[in-house]
Amino acid sequence: MQYAAILRGINVGGKRKVLMVDLKQLLQKYGFQNVQTYIQSGNVIFDWNGNETNEQLATKIKERLLEKYGFEVPVLVRTADQIKEAIATNPYVKSKKPIENLHLTFLQTIPEKDRLAEISTYDYPPDMCQIIDGNVFVCCANGYSASKYTNQFFEKKLKVAATTRNWKTVLKLAELMNVK
Repeated sequence: MQYAAILRGINVGGKRKVLMVDLKQLLQKYGFQNVQTYIQSGNVIFDWNGNETNEQLATKIKERLLEKYGFEVPVLVRTADQIKEAIATNPYVKSKKPIENLHLTFLQTIPEKDRLAEISTYDYPPDMCQIIDGNVFVCCANGYSASKYTNQFFEKKLKVAATTRNWKTVLKLAELMNVK
């Protein structure tokens, strides 16, 4: 089965440096197949024939990174079908918002209902967000860096790990996975 691993917080500002060629070799060493990386921010496509859950695969990758580099890297894993579903579900694509305003925050797990209810009380116009399953669809009118809807915001309010990619990156991951 094909998966995408989305790593958080590597190669940012010269810290927690992980070369993609090294990451690819590391995963191949531990049995991940057809490993491809995309840009330096930690996007990895791979095949895995085991029956582990997304969380178990994320833990496996996280442990290998800790062994090799000596620091923890949050890792979230999605199947090709989950990437396809996220693309089909994005409400802001359907409403024709500009692609450069769109982002997807991947959540490690589906948040608890009380946390979802609480977060729905926050409103930061002109930015918008909608949480659907384990994804937060974010539309930032003035760019992600100016938005209050950040990884830290969602992690603090929802109490789950999160990492964000711009919509162009999400579409590229789908393309690399041959998701139609």
